Amino acid sequence: MTDKIKGEDLPSLIGKELDPSPWLEITQERVDQFAEATNDHQFVHVDPEKAAQTPFGGPIAHGFLSLSLLSYLNAQSAVLPENLVMGINYGSDKIRYLMPVRVGKRIRSLQKVLEVSEKKPGHWLLKYQVTVEIENEETPALIAEILSMLVVDTQTKEK
Repeated sequence: MTDKIKGEDLPSLIGKELDPSPWLEITQERVDQFAEATNDHQFVHVDPEKAAQTPFGGPIAHGFLSLSLLSYLNAQSAVLPENLVMGINYGSDKIRYLMPVRVGKRIRSLQKVLEVSEKKPGHWLLKYQVTVEIENEETPALIAEILSMLVVDTQTKEK
């Protein structure tokens, strides 16, 4: 669920941990579609029989698939400014893949706001520490710092 605040109140989020996103299952169909989109058909992702012979015991999601799902997962528990025009993926820092996500597992994101700065009127740059948890696993799939630019309509009066 997303919450709304006034644009000028975005800096008050620094240090805040947001609610976790809902869980999302990583299916073989999703992995296969990602392989098709990226031309990454390594057997450990797309061949369940061969992947079963690896230390993973079955197919795993591409690391970049887990990372790419952050746009969706993070939006599920975002705090957004009123009069938001758009959010822009502004980059990623310090990405570390810690554990592969096996097909059939569920993941969710946990976000903590690290920095907020207004780059120009109505353009807010936010840096989040994001952890992607794997259900029933101690080690997360990945930890990253994600940057988002939130563009707010400064001509409309905020409520």
